[in-house]
Amino acid sequence: MDALVALDRRIAGCRACPRLVAWREEVARTKRAAFADQTYWGRPVPGFGPPDARLLIVGLAPAAHGGNRTGRMFTGDRSGDVLYQALYDVGLASQPTAVAADDGLELYGVRVTSPVHCAPPANKPTPRERDTCRPWLVRELRLLRPTLRSVVVLGAFGWQATLPALAEAGLPVPRPRPVFGHGVRVPLDGLTLFGCFHVSQRNTFTGRLTPAMLREVLRTAAQEAGL
Repeated sequence: MDALVALDRRIAGCRACPRLVAWREEVARTKRAAFADQTYWGRPVPGFGPPDARLLIVGLAPAAHGGNRTGRMFTGDRSGDVLYQALYDVGLASQPTAVAADDGLELYGVRVTSPVHCAPPANKPTPRERDTCRPWLVRELRLLRPTLRSVVVLGAFGWQATLPALAEAGLPVPRPRPVFGHGVRVPLDGLTLFGCFHVSQRNTFTGRLTPAMLREVLRTAAQEAGL
């Protein structure tokens, strides 16, 4: 537990990518009108969830006015509304909403993280930024490895970032690398990797990802993890 807390603190202090540092801090200064009275986090957002998690959910990056504002993964934005409602529906979260870091939300056996910890312009990190951030994900995977049994990756970007991180963490990722797809399931050494469309507004508003589809992936991954 102490090692994961230390990792989270180190992540929150990272300034490795100048473009991301400038953007996240500019957003924190200028704010969105609806949140003008709030103090933005404006730093890298560490993972959220217990240190003995059996299921890890990997997203893309914090939202400019979501995680970058609240300081917690998928908290305070529309994508988080969808994700945490689904986690609550399948019994993995204490409440269906996530509005602030101190709102009392608890996750049961689940941790949420991302391959890029800073909010990027237009929600698009560069490949170089993704690769610079990878050691944080590798370290997180290694710390979680004793209990981790399932990993759900949200979206193709996260999938492309997670596969090499899993390999660096010592898991036997097959070659050629498995292709991303919703519902894809890849057994690794004592761990199962699942693909799921990202909970972005683009996907949820168009029906590409429905609440039922998301619940099904989470439920299957939870069962695989023994939750």
